[in-house]
Amino acid sequence: MRALVIGHRGMLGTDLMAHLEAAGHDAVGLDLPDIDITDRRRTIRMVSEAAPDAVFHLAAWTDVDGAEEHEEQALLVNGEGTRNVAIAAREAGAALVAVSTDYVFPGTGGPYAEDDATDPIQAYGRTKLAGERLAELEYPEGTRVARTAWLYGAHGRNFVDTMIGLGSDPARDHVDVVADQVGCPTWTKDLCPALVEIAGLPAGTYHAAGGGSTTWAGLAREAFRLAQVDCEVRDTTTAAFARPAPRPAVSVLEVTHEGAPRLRAWEDALADHIRERS
Repeated sequence: MRALVIGHRGMLGTDLMAHLEAAGHDAVGLDLPDIDITDRRRTIRMVSEAAPDAVFHLAAWTDVDGAEEHEEQALLVNGEGTRNVAIAAREAGAALVAVSTDYVFPGTGGPYAEDDATDPIQAYGRTKLAGERLAELEYPEGTRVARTAWLYGAHGRNFVDTMIGLGSDPARDHVDVVADQVGCPTWTKDLCPALVEIAGLPAGTYHAAGGGSTTWAGLAREAFRLAQVDCEVRDTTTAAFARPAPRPAVSVLEVTHEGAPRLRAWEDALADHIRERS
C-alpha cells in the first residue's frame, strides 16, 4: 500500500509513519509548511502528486481551549480543511481515514457506540464533528472516520508524560488530578495498526481507543505506579480546574461494528509506553 500521512510530524503521525514503514508499506508524509489543508487547490494537487492508495488525515486544530475562543479559525482547519482532504482523496481514488475525537459526544451517557447521537458541548468537538460530516458528504463511498480519545505517545506533549514529570519533582509530594471525567487512554503505538486496518474496511464510522476506561486521576495513579514515582495523586473536580472549554464527563468509546479492530486494555499499553520511555 502507498500511504499518505497528512500531519506526519505530530505525535500520532510520527508513530504512524514508523509503523507503516516497518510493515513494508510505502509511506509519504505531508505537514506544514508544505501543505495547508485550508487551501483546497494546493491540497488536491499535493495529494494527487503523492498518488496514494490510502490517505490518513491527522492534521487538525487540537487546542481544545483555544478553539473555544477561536472557533471560526478552528472550524476552518477541522471542518473546511477536512472537506478539502476528502475531496483530494476522492479525486485521487484513495481510501480516506480521518481521525476524529470522543469530544463529539456530550458526555452525559456512555459508553458511546459509533452510531449514537452526537452533541458536542465545546467548540473543538463541534469543529471536529463538522469535519466528519463534510468528509462524508464529499466522499461517502471512501471516508472512514476513526474516533479516538485521550492520546499519549513518545513524540509530543501528553498527559502521561506531563504527570510523570510533575510527580518526579522532589519538591512536590502530591498532584491534584481531575477524577470526575471518564475516558479511554490510548497509546499512539496501539492506534497506528488499528488505523491501517480501518483503511481496509468499508466506509463508515469506527471507534478506536484503548480498551476499558478510567479517570484522569486513575491514569495518573497507574502511571506513577508503573514509573515508580513516589507522589500522591489527590482526586479533584472539573469545577476546581476551571478552563475555557467544558469537557464531557463520560466519553468512553465502545466498538460495536463487527470486524472492527479492538485495542488492548489501556493498562497494558501504558505499561509498554512507560517501559519504552525509561
